[in-house]
Amino acid sequence: MFETVLFPIDQSREAVETASKALELARSHNSRLVVLSVVQPERPEMHDPEAVALLLAEARSRFEQAGVVCEVVEREGKPAFVICDVADELNVDVIVMGTRGVNLQAESGSTASRVIQLAPCPVLVVP
Repeated sequence: MFETVLFPIDQSREAVETASKALELARSHNSRLVVLSVVQPERPEMHDPEAVALLLAEARSRFEQAGVVCEVVEREGKPAFVICDVADELNVDVIVMGTRGVNLQAESGSTASRVIQLAPCPVLVVP
């Protein structure tokens, strides 16, 4: 049912908790899991390249040790738009994301709310 699962990740505690749900979904459907990191160039204080690299390496290791095929994608831009663009580009079947995160609040609302409105596929939001 879900061939490709997209999991946007950041350095928040919620993202770590959401990873378990993404893993569970990907494993139960034998899905490819795409882990996405979005860097906002207008907010460089929120971006530590070493921390992001470590986060992605740890996520990849965790998923692959659990037997899930994992691909890591890094992009720049506004998180909600990038998440939806990547979902469209990769023909993603479902996006799994948390309701909160390091970069999730913006003047126009949360990233999760925006993704729900704009996504080309279903979105599973983990509280």
